[in-house]
Amino acid sequence: MDAVRLIVASRREIAGSGEAPQTMAEAWQAQALAQAIGSRLAVSGPPELRGEALGLTELAGRGCGVLDRPDVPDKDLRAAQLTELGDARQALMYLGSLLGEVGIALVGIASSADDESTYWQCMEAIDAADESRDRVLEMLRRLTDRDLGQALPEREAG
Repeated sequence: MDAVRLIVASRREIAGSGEAPQTMAEAWQAQALAQAIGSRLAVSGPPELRGEALGLTELAGRGCGVLDRPDVPDKDLRAAQLTELGDARQALMYLGSLLGEVGIALVGIASSADDESTYWQCMEAIDAADESRDRVLEMLRRLTDRDLGQALPEREAG
């Protein structure tokens, strides 16, 4: 499945999650998907994104590491269903939105957490989602810079 469809599915699930364990499981799924997309971009994405994509892979991996892995068969993990990236810019725009929504959902859980363990787990995951989103925004900026750099010589010639 392509990245945008998986991201849309994740956004729908995060929005529909109610209980803290379900929301945290969806946050883990979103971080795993961000890790898979970062890995794909690092290997086969535009060259100017590869360094940031590696950083995204590491940060999203940290986000997965602080949250408990959901009890879902591997074949049902959204990250495992990623078969194609599609348009990098579109995938990154959707991924940035997803990571922002993950952070917001986790803030809600952290603010109402009954135990310190859940609170700190959410805080670490919020930090990882925020830093992952920063990487995504940087990659989008680099794509824009690349496109502007390619467009300028054409205008001068015309």
